[in-house]
Amino acid sequence: MNSPESEEKPVRRAVCPGSFDPITNGHLDIIARAARLYDVVHVAVMINKSKQGLFTVEERIELIEAVTSEFGNVVVESFHGLLVDFCKQRDIPAIVKGLRAVSDFDYELQMAQMNIGLSGVETLFVPTNPTYSFLSSSLVKEVATWGGDVSHLVPPQVSAALAKRLTRP
Repeated sequence: MNSPESEEKPVRRAVCPGSFDPITNGHLDIIARAARLYDVVHVAVMINKSKQGLFTVEERIELIEAVTSEFGNVVVESFHGLLVDFCKQRDIPAIVKGLRAVSDFDYELQMAQMNIGLSGVETLFVPTNPTYSFLSSSLVKEVATWGGDVSHLVPPQVSAALAKRLTRP
């Protein structure tokens, strides 16, 4: 008879999806918290061909890899299509989403109900750290575009990339 110690534990996987254009300290906080709870956290960078991002998908992946490298259990990939298909292909049973406000919950609840109905993938909601409750990539880009200081809102590598991308000749 096998003891519980001799049985191999299944790998606990989750995904944190988003556009991450750019990744903010709020995103990083949710990814870090998920990385403490799961063996492997996939960060799925959404490809939306109808939207022109400030950073290419490849640049976003590089930035996310740089700012999550200390965790050791984060895998960064792009995806196009349904998130549940991404999850099925990688045997990921859970989606981790940060919620900033009640308005986020209304939309995310509908998505979570659709996802579980389509594939059985669960969605776990993590309340955003109050320090980042107002923070969004769109807001960061807007402030940075007009020369505002966003260095306290994004990791240093992202701040440098924003400054380089938005510097006017």
